[in-house]
Amino acid sequence: MKAYELLFFVSPTIEDEVREATLAKVDSTITNLGGVIDNVDEWGKRKLAYEVGKLTDGDYYLYEFHARPRSIKELSRILRITDAIPRFLVSKKTN
Repeated sequence: MKAYELLFFVSPTIEDEVREATLAKVDSTITNLGGVIDNVDEWGKRKLAYEVGKLTDGDYYLYEFHARPRSIKELSRILRITDAIPRFLVSKKTN
């Protein structure tokens, strides 16, 4: 398994239940695809460089995890259809 980072943000105005459900969905998706979550870092509210879907700021999260390379495509597909996550980036970590 290879090391990856997932950076995404959610709207700061969404309800706490939706936020927790979104984070649980990300957790379960990674583990269901055979991955192991190493660390979850909540960066908090940050201003966006440009407006995304009428949002000017977002609550950022950074996931560090290990997964098989073929599972990243499915993870990206699931994140793309998750309405609470307007933008995300999955990148391979280099040590």
